[in-house]
Amino acid sequence: MHETSPQSLNISGLFREPSRVRHDWMSPAPPSFLRRAAAVCLLSVSLILGMLGGTLPAAHAAPLFGHDISWPQCPTAQGGFGLPLPPPESRFVIIGLTRGLAFTENPCLADQAAWARTNGKPAHGYAMGTYPTAAQLATYGGQGPWSSTTHAGRLSNVGYSEARFAIQSMSRIGFRPPVVWIDVEPRPAQPWPSATVAQRLDNRYVIEGLMRGLRDAGFSYGFYSYAAGWQEIVGPWRLTGVPVWATAGRLDYPTEALDRCFPPSFSAGRVYISQWYDDVRDYDRTCEPYAFTPLPIPASTLSGSTAEFNGDWRNDILARVGSTGALRLYAGNGAGGLNPGVQIGNGWGIFNALETLGDFNGDGPSDVIARDGAGVLWLYRGNGTGGWLSPLRVGHGWSGFTSIVAPGDFNGDERVDLLARDAAGVLWLYRGNGSGGWLPRLRVGSGWNAFSRIVAPGDLNGDRTSDVLARDAAGILWVYPGNGTGGWLPRVRAGHGWNSMTAIVGAGDLNGDRIPDIAARDTGGALWLYPGNGRSGWLPRSPLGTGWNGINAIF
Repeated sequence: MHETSPQSLNISGLFREPSRVRHDWMSPAPPSFLRRAAAVCLLSVSLILGMLGGTLPAAHAAPLFGHDISWPQCPTAQGGFGLPLPPPESRFVIIGLTRGLAFTENPCLADQAAWARTNGKPAHGYAMGTYPTAAQLATYGGQGPWSSTTHAGRLSNVGYSEARFAIQSMSRIGFRPPVVWIDVEPRPAQPWPSATVAQRLDNRYVIEGLMRGLRDAGFSYGFYSYAAGWQEIVGPWRLTGVPVWATAGRLDYPTEALDRCFPPSFSAGRVYISQWYDDVRDYDRTCEPYAFTPLPIPASTLSGSTAEFNGDWRNDILARVGSTGALRLYAGNGAGGLNPGVQIGNGWGIFNALETLGDFNGDGPSDVIARDGAGVLWLYRGNGTGGWLSPLRVGHGWSGFTSIVAPGDFNGDERVDLLARDAAGVLWLYRGNGSGGWLPRLRVGSGWNAFSRIVAPGDLNGDRTSDVLARDAAGILWVYPGNGTGGWLPRVRAGHGWNSMTAIVGAGDLNGDRIPDIAARDTGGALWLYPGNGRSGWLPRSPLGTGWNGINAIF
């Protein structure tokens, strides 16, 4: 996967970030190291395996060693460098689908897939993620599942189209690997914009589009990158539920590739495969206990979403039936509507506070927090397909709070949090630790007893930080913009007359424009969608349904 030109080494402690001397070059001429190859003593696969063999820890399964290949292994007549294909002892192969950039194709993809089949090598694929040119944004920005009315929606659609292009390349030759890795690394020929935080957050939309495109086609996926490259492109993005293929670059010491298997990865996801390379080949090894078997499709990872439960990359609404305590999932259709409710639980009448909070325990799917009559706080872990894993007790003594709200990541550490108002009107931030527990709480406000409803729908003003909505006694709705570090910017008035609403819900993005919305129920039992405009206000409302007065909790 040598996709970029050389860069200087980044040395940090014992672990060196890989130099970006990759074999999948964008340069039209063979790299200079090929001319020096005769003078270089290269490490062979057998030598590497021997060096690693005596240091492996006890494992559930023996590691497998393989290689990744792409267009540099194509013959020079096809535009490649004629680099060798993997040796006979290689146990698997990962085949590049693109020629260095998205919307291009590895010119000998068919031959390499046929080689893998003929030689009995199980294969994965990998595709480059690329920030679009202006022409690509114009062409593909309207082709995908998101609305093209916003820049975020168009970027997401481009990423989706990048995935579709790679999928079409595979379909044309009958190649369907169980996993397609998304290569996220700097691109000298078509660079990712990365000078500002806003640009790095925009880059995430492209990557999310790629993930969804692969998911919609039934492929599992993961990320290939390295810490400095990942940070440069998308910032400190934690995606704990997405698998990782991590590169060690050129080896500094014999077990460096093995060591990539165990420390936290660049995205905090589990490392399944590690890689290293020399001047001739890219080498890969599985991380125990993974043995190059198919991977499950990861849960949805919509940015800022706290309520995507069934894995279709559309935000949903949960509702409890007052008469029975049954819990229903109203799946969003991604275009501002809801599908009919489906029961996903019973016995939920014992809870006096319910809130969707996103992935609290770091396993990928979104979760729900619930407080029972004894003040015990329970975590209902989502399974990513609209159901539940066993609940876990995550706190006690919560009876003193008059409101519990889940703002997503409120303090900017990429972990989801809770806001809780006590009887005195003090607002507390309970910072999640990313693995189902809490860091010490922080006081973040007072005087919040003035509000009859507090809601946390996401980023309402377009600055990419989590905000809070609060309705006062006069029915005025206020946006309290978060500052991204656990505090507040000056509040903004977002409407009046909201006392007519018996429920206000932070629904996330229901209409597919990647801007959070809210849902509100009126006294007649009608549920309305108020689409956010990205500037602390609303677009014209539209109906979501009727007959909602029988619901005593909407979240």
